[in-house]
Amino acid sequence: MLIAIGSDHGGFGLKEAIKKFLEERTIPFRDFGTYSLDSVDYPDISRAVAQAVAGGECDRGIILCGTGIGVSIAANKVRGIRAALCHDTFSAQMSREHNDANVLTMGERVIGTGLALAIVEKWLATEFAGGRHARRVEKITALEE
Repeated sequence: MLIAIGSDHGGFGLKEAIKKFLEERTIPFRDFGTYSLDSVDYPDISRAVAQAVAGGECDRGIILCGTGIGVSIAANKVRGIRAALCHDTFSAQMSREHNDANVLTMGERVIGTGLALAIVEKWLATEFAGGRHARRVEKITALEE
């Protein structure tokens, strides 16, 4: 599994912590920026990560900003993306099991690093349940047309 990861300046610190977490577990990732605390526009980072996932270059994506809201809204504008803003492990699990979320968004100014890493761990470990949920995901996809 190849993870696309990105953040704006507001999520940069959390992105760096998640990269370390992924490296320690030998989970490959591609960093789409930002690469410093200098101010950047979150829609640009969201688009890059979302397009990498939607295009099949990466399997899943993680995008961070101050709240996780802006990057989630922006990523969900890309056809084929189901970005889920999660600030607890249960939501992370359900976003995968029931919604087949392919992008996780979080806010560095909302949650601490320990919880964020637990969310990432749960989200990466959880598979889509399929079944009745597949029909619902198909209906979400149909909304893009």
